[in-house]
Amino acid sequence: QEKLVESGGGLVQAGGSLRLSCLASANISSIHAMGWYRRAPEYEREVIAMATANGGSAYSESVKGRFTISRDNAKNTVWLQMNSLTSEDTAVYYCAAQPVKSGSWYWGQGTQVTVSS
Repeated sequence: QEKLVESGGGLVQAGGSLRLSCLASANISSIHAMGWYRRAPEYEREVIAMATANGGSAYSESVKGRFTISRDNAKNTVWLQMNSLTSEDTAVYYCAAQPVKSGSWYWGQGTQVTVSS
């Protein structure tokens, strides 16, 4: 499986924005879904956004309207634009890939996002 490398995390004040990037080591055009997960302290890892190869996207209720996922197959890159951040968005964010529909996901190493209130 290809390698996923996240970048763009950091410390931001509440109300601010960050843009996460995920660069895949191989072509992603045939991958069914690319997504972003996050794991906050003492919580399970949760999926928050995904973008499918046919152009669809979906978001968790916790980020809908604030976060936007985008996918550029030609650049093997997926982004997560995060706006109106709150302290509850503090987590490690993971890029993820699901090569086939209903198949297993695999993840990158993650990037820390910390929102100060």
